[in-house]
Amino acid sequence: MTEQIEIQPDRLHEEMLRLHREQQMDFLEDIIGMDWGDDGLGIVYLLESSATGERVALKTRTVNRNSPELPSVCDIWQAANFKEREVYDYFGIQFINHPDMRRLFLREDWTGYPLRKDDDPTDARNPLRMDNEMPVDTTTELRLNPDGTLSDEEKAIFDAEEYVINIGPQHPATHGVLRFRVSLEGEIIRKIDVNCGYIHRGIEKMCESLTYPQTLALSDRLDYLGAHQNRHALCLCIEQAMGLEVPQRVQYIRTIMDELQRIDSHLLFYSCLCMDLGALTAFFYGFRDREKIIDIFEETCGGRLIMNYNTIGGVQADIHPNFVRRVKEFIPYLRGIIHEYHDVFTNNIIARQRLKGVGILNRDTAISYGATGGTGRASGWSCDVRRRMPYGVYEKAGFREILYTEGDCLARYMVRMDEIMESLRIIELLIDNIPEGEWQVKAPKVVKLPVGAWYSAVEGSRGEMGVYIESRGDKYPYRLHFRSTGLPLVSVIDDICRNSKIADLIAIGGTLDYVVPDIDR
Repeated sequence: MTEQIEIQPDRLHEEMLRLHREQQMDFLEDIIGMDWGDDGLGIVYLLESSATGERVALKTRTVNRNSPELPSVCDIWQAANFKEREVYDYFGIQFINHPDMRRLFLREDWTGYPLRKDDDPTDARNPLRMDNEMPVDTTTELRLNPDGTLSDEEKAIFDAEEYVINIGPQHPATHGVLRFRVSLEGEIIRKIDVNCGYIHRGIEKMCESLTYPQTLALSDRLDYLGAHQNRHALCLCIEQAMGLEVPQRVQYIRTIMDELQRIDSHLLFYSCLCMDLGALTAFFYGFRDREKIIDIFEETCGGRLIMNYNTIGGVQADIHPNFVRRVKEFIPYLRGIIHEYHDVFTNNIIARQRLKGVGILNRDTAISYGATGGTGRASGWSCDVRRRMPYGVYEKAGFREILYTEGDCLARYMVRMDEIMESLRIIELLIDNIPEGEWQVKAPKVVKLPVGAWYSAVEGSRGEMGVYIESRGDKYPYRLHFRSTGLPLVSVIDDICRNSKIADLIAIGGTLDYVVPDIDR
């Protein structure tokens, strides 16, 4: 169970600052908005020290439900900027001294706060609109005055003389329906305003009315290039809450599937980045070899993209009789052909000019934004969940965490290319040692978690994929929250794109490797 320390709102900022300075809690893992009903609205904060690995969970409640306010912590952790906007969007909690109190996903003219328990679930206040979203040129900052009163300060997002263009939401290099409003001075980027929410599906809200086994189907559809890993994280969290121990055979199968999924995702990353930069031959190389993994998935899971494979207490079906043979054939094949990827793209002078020294993200900034995965490791941050919070059988694999220190586009690219080779090595060590035994333990027909809160995470293809569950003892989760791997990656893009050229935005976005449905949960 995730033990939570409660802090009074008037002491929140002071205590957060102390934790950051004295206990080196420099990684704001997540901010989770909560509606505790009669106990009020509030927040759960998950913090971690990148230096010591110490982790802590804190919570706070608003004083007034009708006009909920809490102090912002985005001056301590930059990750809080978008995460607090998300909480405001869904719960209506306003954050004092936050520089940009706009909705993050829903339209600015949306009425209500959907994740509140007392929000009107009908469409009466928000009928289907076929008109375009109202233009938003200003934002509001809630200021705390010296005399203790609050005042709203309106700010312009862009000055009147700025030249602003749209990249997306319909643009292939945004990798989904994501819209950037980009302020340019000539070809130089001065500011990017990120607009999310174009495909928001309300998965977290839907989960509140689904049984725990039913929630599994939605997890595959978050980051659809990490379907195995998403569902693995959710199953881990539920199993942890139930006190359910899964067999070693299941642990091996899940770990191998996760690593195959990582290779699958990184091959697609390579293909799409190359296509974004004009290398069409490389695009075909990546898709050709990714098909081999997808064929292996299909034979065991029945699906090629959305596998629906992990279950509470095991997997949907045992591995296909051909699984081990086909995986063992794939490993030497990809090892023997990967040099072609580097010949056609990595060592190409145009590719290196487009990637090297572009979009530099230093280690401290990566931690402050919570940009985990290959993005963080390219900046020298050892943030791999497989080491920080071991799960599966990774401790038996003895894998090497890939780290670079340059923090540029080329480093982010090379981390993922090297991780393909490391994943092959992990699979090779495990594939001949899958133990005999059950592939599914007997679980209750009706899954009810005890009262409490739990958090589990896996290393997804794009970073830490986390699941937070709060239970009231029912067969439905009281609150189920997914830590998006992509939201921190999108939130950092304004910081690392400033003073770069507009063409660099395509390379930077491609090497950050976000997947939009994971952001728009």
